Amino acid sequence: MEEVREYRALFAVDIVGSSGRGDVALEQIRQVLSAAVHASFTRGGVDWDDCLRHDLGDGMRVVAPAGTPETSLIHPLVHELTARLRAHNVLAGKPTRIRLRMALHAGSVQVGRDGTVSGRPLEVLARLLDAEPVRAALAQAPDATTALLVSEHFHETAVCQGRPGIEPAAFRRVDVREKEFAGSAWLHVPAYGGTPQSAGSAPDRTAPDADAPAGNTKVISKASGHGVIYALGNGTMNIGGKQ
Repeated sequence: MEEVREYRALFAVDIVGSSGRGDVALEQIRQVLSAAVHASFTRGGVDWDDCLRHDLGDGMRVVAPAGTPETSLIHPLVHELTARLRAHNVLAGKPTRIRLRMALHAGSVQVGRDGTVSGRPLEVLARLLDAEPVRAALAQAPDATTALLVSEHFHETAVCQGRPGIEPAAFRRVDVREKEFAGSAWLHVPAYGGTPQSAGSAPDRTAPDADAPAGNTKVISKASGHGVIYALGNGTMNIGGKQ
């Protein structure tokens, strides 16, 4: 089978605490996650149909098309995805609420004509997704919906330049030791509403708790930065702006 080696940006997500929810709830959250990731890639200008997508059971891996700017996978994608999942969580019951670990890496991989992808960068991506620092970040910040870990290489190429929407100060260097992988990575916990927040900073206490009953939610409006407004109040949700 003919394969080509290409440099690709790699994105992976895993749903926190997916086991024990039952098949019906898991299928629902998988559908919500798939739709949210699809919409977030599209809003970031990445052609979803050209992405190579792989089901991970309680998550997914996406290999972006060749030539995709790494920066677009952080902003607007990460912040857009976070905002969409928070909007979902406000009205969702506890079994279908979603919190995500996310990982980003990039490198040269083997791409088969049938869409299969292989290579060491995928192994690094998997280790980042399972790494203790990103797990601990969500455990220590119950108000956070997502936590992101990016490789040292991805940080150098996509974060350090401080492009609009990406704040280098919102990323904290951490050590990762997972199976055969050992190295440094950079942790980012998006603040409520999709704006950057450095790991370990105080959560936004004006935001509704993801585990609180939706009907008692205080009226709050949050913008993703791309014209999408999430207005939450009295158990209702309105999403405006161009989709």
